[in-house]
Amino acid sequence: MAIITLMTDFGIKDGNVGVMKGVMLGICDSAKIVDLSHSISPQNIREAAFVLEKSWGYFPAGTIHVIVVDPGVGTGRRPIAALIDGHYFICPDNGVLTMVYDRADRTKTHIEIIELNQKRYWLPVVSHVFHGRDIFSPSAAHLANGVKLQQLGSVITDPQRIDFPNPVTTQTGWKGEVVHIDHFGNIATNLREEELIDSSNHRILIKLNDNEINGLVKTFGDRPPGELIALFGSTGNLIVSEVNGNAAMRLGTRIGDVVEVKKLD
Repeated sequence: MAIITLMTDFGIKDGNVGVMKGVMLGICDSAKIVDLSHSISPQNIREAAFVLEKSWGYFPAGTIHVIVVDPGVGTGRRPIAALIDGHYFICPDNGVLTMVYDRADRTKTHIEIIELNQKRYWLPVVSHVFHGRDIFSPSAAHLANGVKLQQLGSVITDPQRIDFPNPVTTQTGWKGEVVHIDHFGNIATNLREEELIDSSNHRILIKLNDNEINGLVKTFGDRPPGELIALFGSTGNLIVSEVNGNAAMRLGTRIGDVVEVKKLD
């Protein structure tokens, strides 16, 4: 039984997610469809890339990941499918797979990417504005039915990538930025545990939106409700949180805001 994950910026109000599932099940009724997220901010490719990167590796090899965050739908952007580290990815060629590509580059993992251009694996009528239904869903279902990746289209070697900010070292520590804000208002940065590995030998100060947090805690319950804290999240990223509250709302934080970590001794 094939597993298909589904991530979109559609929300669940308008029935679009259900329609995509209906198309998939109409072609491969044995598929197990897992909702990864349908709350990606509208047209936010970077957010989708971040959520995908922290999620896909927990699924078994052979899983088909369908990502439809597609502000360029109906334009000249290509629909693509990729095979990377035993997982399949079906999505628009708009950079949403950048972090997956980058991980594969670091680990020297083979990447195979095709442009979805074999229309016999699409729905008979294709809308200009709903390729999630008409191209991506049927392509995923045919793949789940055993159609080979190479049958779905032509090999490409120039996929789109987007730039992601990297943290930098400073004379007093590190500087990074906010890359994601989750449902609880927890603020994730691009500073990672392995990059701050020697912070355990120093007292540190985290500064965000003119607010300062002294030191790190291990978990949310280490401080009383209402207190701002900093800790490493489940993905290894440095996060800023308000215990039992919403840090992003309290601080007025947005994606791209600067985060500074300073060594105090």
